[in-house]
Amino acid sequence: MAMLAVLIPLLMLGVVLVLGRYEELLLPQEDTDRREPAGAPPVAATAASSPAPAGSPAPSP
Repeated sequence: MAMLAVLIPLLMLGVVLVLGRYEELLLPQEDTDRREPAGAPPVAATAASSPAPAGSPAPSP
């Protein structure tokens, strides 16, 4: 029984890793998506947002 408690989680981990590799092969991403900087906001978000006027109070949470 103790052997099953060790083997089953290891086998499940192996299945999850294999499915992840299969997904990468099945649905490849373009290189442009992978090379995008993480800290840069999307272009549409920067054009749509505008700063609040200087005299306005902060919004309540």
